[in-house]
Amino acid sequence: MPEAIPLRRRAARLGLLLTVFVCAACGLVYELALVTLGSFLIGDTAVQASIVLSVMIFAMGVGALAAKPLQRWAAAAFAAVELLLACLGGFSVIVLYAAFAWLKIYTGALIFVALIIGGLVGAEIPLLMVLLQRIRQQAASSAVADLFAADYIGALLGGLAFPFLLLPAFGQIRGALVVGAVNAIAGLVLVFTVFRHDLRPLARGLLGAAAITVAAALGASYLYADKFEATAEQALFANPIVHSEQSPYQRIVITEAASPFRTKDTRLYLNGDLQFSSVDEYRYHEALVHPALAHKRRNVLVLGGGDGLAVREILTYPDVETVTLVELDPAMTRLARTFDTLTELNRNAFADPRVTVVHADAFSWLRDCACRFDAAIVDFPDPDQTSIAKLYSKEFYGLLARALEPGGAAVIQSGSPFYAPKSFWCIEATVRAAGLDTTPYHLNVPSFGDWGFILATRDAPARLEIAPTARPRSLDNAVLTAATVFPPDRRAGRADVSTLLHPVILDHLRQEWSTR
Repeated sequence: MPEAIPLRRRAARLGLLLTVFVCAACGLVYELALVTLGSFLIGDTAVQASIVLSVMIFAMGVGALAAKPLQRWAAAAFAAVELLLACLGGFSVIVLYAAFAWLKIYTGALIFVALIIGGLVGAEIPLLMVLLQRIRQQAASSAVADLFAADYIGALLGGLAFPFLLLPAFGQIRGALVVGAVNAIAGLVLVFTVFRHDLRPLARGLLGAAAITVAAALGASYLYADKFEATAEQALFANPIVHSEQSPYQRIVITEAASPFRTKDTRLYLNGDLQFSSVDEYRYHEALVHPALAHKRRNVLVLGGGDGLAVREILTYPDVETVTLVELDPAMTRLARTFDTLTELNRNAFADPRVTVVHADAFSWLRDCACRFDAAIVDFPDPDQTSIAKLYSKEFYGLLARALEPGGAAVIQSGSPFYAPKSFWCIEATVRAAGLDTTPYHLNVPSFGDWGFILATRDAPARLEIAPTARPRSLDNAVLTAATVFPPDRRAGRADVSTLLHPVILDHLRQEWSTR
């Protein structure tokens, strides 16, 4: 019969495994925070995740090896590692945001931070293994199984806590600081209770002083997080910020300044990308909306366009009976309903009884929806992230074609044929591959430059024109006729088709805009 384990040792062992659980949760949160920050600032979540995960896993292996000489002083070394992790992990978002806003060295800083955090995380398990064996000697296989079980379960907690608790409740900066504090507390409580006799007086004094310093730094940073974020964010924009918020889906920023025309220039940015300027947004939205509504327009679908500006143009037609807007982010439509400058620009479009707003992913909504529309307006941000690229795929445009009534038309914003011609013609080829007739056209929008659109129809060749009753300020049939002509160096050539499993639009867009 195995020897009974004393209660004190059982409690110590449980405390150590609980510490492993907490530290694993913190480590995964650091990884997710770096990936999420990169996707918000840079876009292309797949690339950001690949960089962070590969660098951190490599660094964990290096950290595990580097911890071997420290096993002699396992308790003190583990406490020092946790304090360093708390400091670097807690401040990681602040450091990287500053590197992006002021120093423009984000990718290099990301790799450096991921290396250090990964190395420290990798050093934890070897040190904890030594401490576990000091509590009670057991077979190496059993010790590894116990540690890894606590580690993996803790990672599950961290993975779920980050998107569902930390990000909504604290945001990126404060969430990382809170996790840093939890990381430090877990490590220090274990060392100063279970292994306090392993520490020499000098080590206890140094660790105590370091803990106070880290706690003070984390606490002060928590209090000043809003001020730092506002200052750093303002450095990214030329005009004063009048509103900013982080929704679960994107960073929303609105700036205002006097324009050269002595009018107020209000600009909306999503994840740093300009969506419109109030000085000339009517040129963009008239070109986007009116060609699709030239013929049939009783029931109109808008995908994206949560600012309400496309809906404003649609509502100028008295024979429009219903407008269904599908927008993923409730924060965007809330702003469009309540932010005075936006409601002035969209003429309080969402208050019109003909308008129905649906908060849903457009791809999933189209797949499940059995309704049909006379016209559709597709107004998504440029596909510079994996999550958006599916909305520029052959599969998505196939769903769009299915949602159109016979004779129906859709217009799709398609980026700049001048700055990103491969991307533009890739979108056109992808729409055509989905079985729709296409007419590409482009116009000048001063805030954007040369900007392109695709008119797509189901059953007949697309005719690019506007309704006789339409009265846009910047558009008529003569302008649209000219808009179909592309200069020789920007005309269609061989173009790839973008699909869900092969989103070539991401590669094209990243290559073309990275050279700007």
